[in-house]
Amino acid sequence: MRLALFDLDHTLLPIDSADAWSHFLVRAGGLDPDRHVAMIRRFAEEYRNGQFDPEEYLAFQMGLLARFERPTLEAIRSDFVAEVIEPNLRSEAFELIEAHRRRRHELALVTGTNAFVTAPVAQRFGLPHLLAVQPEQVAGRFTGRYTGHHTYGHGKVVAVERFLGERGSTIEALEECAFYTDSINDLPLLERIAACGGQAVATNGDRPLQALARERGWRTLELFPTQPRFGETVANPA
Repeated sequence: MRLALFDLDHTLLPIDSADAWSHFLVRAGGLDPDRHVAMIRRFAEEYRNGQFDPEEYLAFQMGLLARFERPTLEAIRSDFVAEVIEPNLRSEAFELIEAHRRRRHELALVTGTNAFVTAPVAQRFGLPHLLAVQPEQVAGRFTGRYTGHHTYGHGKVVAVERFLGERGSTIEALEECAFYTDSINDLPLLERIAACGGQAVATNGDRPLQALARERGWRTLELFPTQPRFGETVANPA
């Protein structure tokens, strides 16, 4: 089996889709902007500084979804894809994916942004497999919780192992594998892929990941300019 794994935010997209969705939902849903925007910014800073608590963040994210009826959420998501995602699609990302498709790789998006938000994004990129946090639903409404394991840090390793296990394979058994990401927070999966002879690719990498990639001889790829991450003044500093 040949596998290509892609992170989403600042990797295939030049933006952070989770942050963008949170801001969009707060605005479109008429929620208190002062309270919620401060929390969104705090989580972004903690993620960038390596102090991120996935459980606290997901409680916030799942709680936002639980505030709304499903039809309302789907209408807001449709507007979000049209107004935020579509303008940020880049030809370079499609070309990278297509290069792996031509090599008959299985293609998967592995992202911390929850599956409700990212399902149409994965579809837009033509990625058949989505490994993401699954919001819990009861009677068609989100409960404020999630099911299974989160997909942050080591959680991405868990998600990939589960995906492969369902297909009777393992990371070690892969004929070829590549993982593209911008973030040092994805180090557990990068190291696991590299240890098994796959390609760990620092893509539009943040400062710590760029430095580590140089140290370890990992491939680096500046696919396109990205928006500055929270607290940075330039998109991709050397």
